[in-house]
Amino acid sequence: MLAMLLERAGRPLVAATRPRPEPGPHQVLLKVLACGVCRTDLHVADGELPRPKLPLVLGHEIVGEVAARGPAAARFAPGARVGVPWLGWTCGSCAYCRSGRENLCDRARFTGYDLDGGYAEYAVADERYCFALPDALAPAQAAPLLCAGLIGYRSLVAAGDAAERLGLYGFGAAAHIVAQLARHQGRRLFAFTRPGDAAAARFALELGAAWAGPSDGPPPEPLDAAIIFAPVGALVPAALRAVARGGTVVCAGIHMSDIPSFPYDLLWGERVVRSVANLTRRDGEEFLAVAARIPVRTAVEEHPLADAAAVLARLRAGDVRGAAVLTPDHTA
Repeated sequence: MLAMLLERAGRPLVAATRPRPEPGPHQVLLKVLACGVCRTDLHVADGELPRPKLPLVLGHEIVGEVAARGPAAARFAPGARVGVPWLGWTCGSCAYCRSGRENLCDRARFTGYDLDGGYAEYAVADERYCFALPDALAPAQAAPLLCAGLIGYRSLVAAGDAAERLGLYGFGAAAHIVAQLARHQGRRLFAFTRPGDAAAARFALELGAAWAGPSDGPPPEPLDAAIIFAPVGALVPAALRAVARGGTVVCAGIHMSDIPSFPYDLLWGERVVRSVANLTRRDGEEFLAVAARIPVRTAVEEHPLADAAAVLARLRAGDVRGAAVLTPDHTA
């Protein structure tokens, strides 16, 4: 099979021919139909997340069709369409796992980081951590839901039900999904984009934002909460300035540049700064059900699997509208 390999952090991906993987216990072999390109992939490729398995097949927003099942795998029938998220395995026995916080498991293994992911024609995944997907949802449309959507959903929950005025810093794959959830809930959105990025501001307004403006300026009114998707630590004090007393700032990324020092006055007034880490399977079940009811419509750019390195470069440059998705050509 064709796979796009990360051989060393900081180096472009290379196309390689690899044996098709064999599913182990509780695993399914998936014919990859689509795989989203996530900013976390970029952090891994650029060496900002330490100790990935190398060589590595990136990709943790996988939509696949079950091609074969390993021993004890019986949850999905052959031909079923499933989604594979970032969380690929947990121990099930630690205090975090036993208390419903498997996203914090110290021994967790992650797709496209500890485990080979979906930048390939085939992939294997533990069926216990996969999600059933409806056939009616096109693979490319479903792929971004499996991380951008899931982390966005968890971040929105962390922002609190009372956050009627919600700021989103960085309007990319996750934010354009969260915007639809938030608008469905009746919240007002304030989108913060890179200074000068008029296209992203227009995109936010098209999705119902009440206001869109540069991230280095204030919103037109105080916010109840803000979610930071951009991996820029300097946005934390900026968001604290933007939220009213009692407001919450949620850092949604897995990696962020250093947060600069800021005066205590920005935090005072019972403001809260918190992070969101990974996801749980419960998050996935809840979010996918909500996304189907709304329904959430993802804006995607589809690219051939062989173009993965170029797509990562475009993501790094902020040149992707919505989400980018790789689609293997199984007819070649």
